[in-house]
Amino acid sequence: MAKLKTAFDKAVAESKQLPEKPDNMTLLKIYALYKQATEGDCEGKRPGFTDMVGRAKYDAWAAIKGKSSEAAMQEYVDLIESLK
Repeated sequence: MAKLKTAFDKAVAESKQLPEKPDNMTLLKIYALYKQATEGDCEGKRPGFTDMVGRAKYDAWAAIKGKSSEAAMQEYVDLIESLK
């Protein structure tokens, strides 16, 4: 787990220095995997229809509900590696 956490932390830092900005769907996946890895399952009320960005982020995070933090970390690391 410590090795995965180190790789995850490194990927988080690298995600801010990607050669080009990923498309919105990829950004939502990055966001959702990060939140799942660091906070666990999505909780709380879904944002209203006037908050489109918040709603999209909530939906992306809620879509991976139940995924373990280790699995989310590994997917996050793999995704960032593929974008470099």
